[in-house]
Amino acid sequence: MTQTTFPSRRETLAAMSGGALLTASGAQTAAATETPAPGAGTIDALVGRFMREFEVPGIGVAIVRPGQPAFVQGYGVRTLGQGAAVDARTQFAIASNSKAFLTACLALLVDEGKLGWDEPVVKYLPQFRMYDPRVTSMMTVRDLLTHRSGLPLGAGDLLQFPRTDHTAEDVLGALPYFKPARGFRAGYAYDNCLYIVAGLLLQRVSGSSWDAFVTERIFRPLGMTDAVSNPTLVRSANHAGRHARLGPPVIGMGPQRVVAADEGAVIGPAGGINVSVAEIVPWLQVQLARGALPDGRRLWSTAQSDEMWKPQTIVASGPGPTAEAPQRSVIQAYALGWGVAEYRGQRMLSHGGGLAGQITRTALLPDLGVGLVVFSNAQDEDAVSSLRYALLDHVLGAPPFDWAAFARTATAEAQAEVLKVAGTGGFIPPPGGPSLPLDRYAGRYRDPWYGDILVARRGAGLAIDFTRTPVFKSPLEPFGPDAFRTRFAPAAGEDAVVMFAVGDGAVTGVTMQPLSPLADFSFDFQDLAFTPVAGG
Repeated sequence: MTQTTFPSRRETLAAMSGGALLTASGAQTAAATETPAPGAGTIDALVGRFMREFEVPGIGVAIVRPGQPAFVQGYGVRTLGQGAAVDARTQFAIASNSKAFLTACLALLVDEGKLGWDEPVVKYLPQFRMYDPRVTSMMTVRDLLTHRSGLPLGAGDLLQFPRTDHTAEDVLGALPYFKPARGFRAGYAYDNCLYIVAGLLLQRVSGSSWDAFVTERIFRPLGMTDAVSNPTLVRSANHAGRHARLGPPVIGMGPQRVVAADEGAVIGPAGGINVSVAEIVPWLQVQLARGALPDGRRLWSTAQSDEMWKPQTIVASGPGPTAEAPQRSVIQAYALGWGVAEYRGQRMLSHGGGLAGQITRTALLPDLGVGLVVFSNAQDEDAVSSLRYALLDHVLGAPPFDWAAFARTATAEAQAEVLKVAGTGGFIPPPGGPSLPLDRYAGRYRDPWYGDILVARRGAGLAIDFTRTPVFKSPLEPFGPDAFRTRFAPAAGEDAVVMFAVGDGAVTGVTMQPLSPLADFSFDFQDLAFTPVAGG
């Protein structure tokens, strides 16, 4: 089912604790229409139902409304089997909700006259290159942020996920090797790499790294003292764990299990912020106040608020809401770090975030002065998105709608699609096998943007090592003519089919594709093309 939510990393199928009412400390927007005051008991019941029905271990909720204290509360446990409760100060990884923070940082530089949204990127980053030299010269700062570059969906995400030693400079250097999937500005395809490049541009123009700039210019003025800009900076013990369904029968089904975080520092400006629901409140409020702080100072101008919220790229269009799907919007668009759509007759700005074992959602109804977040420590997208709509409906006093049933249906349909395509996940090998002695497949192979893999003999078979991604080490099992499949450790990431091109009794190249046709787009194995390294 189509949902008005904008993806972060993931886009494909796949008992209550104490909390508090937090008095608003940030700016609040005066709204022309007053919204009903949400009651804590009703919110508790809504959240509790979703947690029970979808087995979500922990959730944090923040809601801001004009003229009322902000509602901030944690529910459930941080990590299964450990007992520590989620509270208002429990940190979550908000993933691609971080993108709006990056665009706000750039807006500060635009206000200062140091940057122009429509200036070419090469003006600020002379080494910037795309596959097509014409696109290199035309790409603007705005283009970095609007998912209309022509890059394939998730291009280069293997430079970031799972945790890798690649740097932001590596991401910048990889761009010329990504063949476009469509024309420049010809359509929408979500990417993370260009946000990382935008973080480098921020550093070049300001003289401060992403970590330093967002901390000094956004977190500190807003009083977000515990927020951190990338996962390596997390120091608080009050941090949400990660949970995912690892099967059986296949990934995405089965009970919730604890999984490890799989992101590193490189994702910072694209998805690295960690923050609690208590500390996200002033961020929601300054957004709704269009850059104004309670004391009258401004972080950014109203003109820049308009720019950040202005639709830039059409994502989808359709007939609009129905009785069965009230969240559908006639047009969904992407702005600068925000999705833009209509919900219940109101303009809605939103974004989603998804990392291994955590899903987060943000929504603003700026014309009503309403904002909210739902942070979760489980990888159940339909449940978290639907809970966001349920909370919005409660705040708006909208007609009753069973959002939990909606999420159950969406989840069941997704699982049915998984079973239809992937069966039990066994993936029967195609006919055929190796045409060379196994020793001849061994060697070092290099892709121009990812780097090296090593294929070596291990016992009676072969093994592969993605040298830049520590968890990507696996035996290789025959999987068709001159092809092998990986079996990465559980929760390490999607498996790949590794295909060797053979000529004159030797390997001439290696390509790959995801094993599952429903693999998460961040595992962009299909964009890799390795050649043998002499003496490797």
